[in-house]
Amino acid sequence: MSIRRLAFLTPGNYAEEDPLAGLEAALKLFAFGEKLGFDGAWVRQRHLERGVSSATTFLAAATQRTRRIELGAAVIQMGYENPFRLAEDLATVDVLSRGRLQVGLSAGAPLHGALLGNRFHDAAPHTVDYTHKRVGRLKANLEDTLLGDAQTFVESAGGRVRARVQPHAPGLVERLWYGGGSLRSAEWAGRNGFNLLLGNVLSGETTDDFLNAQLGLVERYRLSETDVRRGRIALGRVIVPLDSADAATRKRYRAFAAGRVERTLAPQGERRTLFANDLVGTSDEILERLRQDPVLPQVEELRVELPYNFSTDEYEQILTDLAGRIAPELGWRAS
Repeated sequence: MSIRRLAFLTPGNYAEEDPLAGLEAALKLFAFGEKLGFDGAWVRQRHLERGVSSATTFLAAATQRTRRIELGAAVIQMGYENPFRLAEDLATVDVLSRGRLQVGLSAGAPLHGALLGNRFHDAAPHTVDYTHKRVGRLKANLEDTLLGDAQTFVESAGGRVRARVQPHAPGLVERLWYGGGSLRSAEWAGRNGFNLLLGNVLSGETTDDFLNAQLGLVERYRLSETDVRRGRIALGRVIVPLDSADAATRKRYRAFAAGRVERTLAPQGERRTLFANDLVGTSDEILERLRQDPVLPQVEELRVELPYNFSTDEYEQILTDLAGRIAPELGWRAS
């Protein structure tokens, strides 16, 4: 077991009456994580919720609050996006960050498409391609490719230039990630040169055991890779250490974990969704469980998923204990 990169994922949630305070707190948490030596800070992108609905906008702000830490979005649901316009936004953020952007993506129809109706759809939903091809179109837009033939130019007051997505962000195509929750998605990611994000939810296609199912995703991804470059795999786990928390906070953490145990006991729904167990306890207890995790030795990157609706002080306490007490025992060293 040798964890080389340590990152965290924050929900970026906020109170209905004061979104600014919540978004500002999330930006400050990115800067706090950088000071602790974390290698990456990621934010969830969610729609019609009290959270970050535009990861690119949020991360553009984060480029001005940080200098070293990788900045990630997990995940951008491509069903809501135009592959060309999103490519322009992502490239702009990557240039502002000086090449630190990490982009997590997923395919599929927009979850709230029916609710949004013609507020969102420009065409009948059944005529739109929401498959992996939509993700591939985004990648194609980010590649170093001139559009048209040798005689194709864009004329403007700024000058005469060959047509291409602007700005060009060298290396960003190698920092695209796909959220792998099924064997098919893991295989597609490996075959198409995407890095792989593993989280706390997946499909139990061949087993009822979450960890065995996730091992299968890692194996399928590695077998599917065709690129000379070996893709990165980042493992997500909910980890909540108790060590430096006060008694009331410890009680709250344990109540949070207890409320989520039932969903881990059996596959959920027609898709046989499996959930990982949360790791809540002292650092010694958490380390014991991590050393028994068969997926962890297969990766070099650990991404800690912070729970929703915790306070800023609680998030900082969790990150401090992780960086000081847990991650070093897994081989990680602060940047």
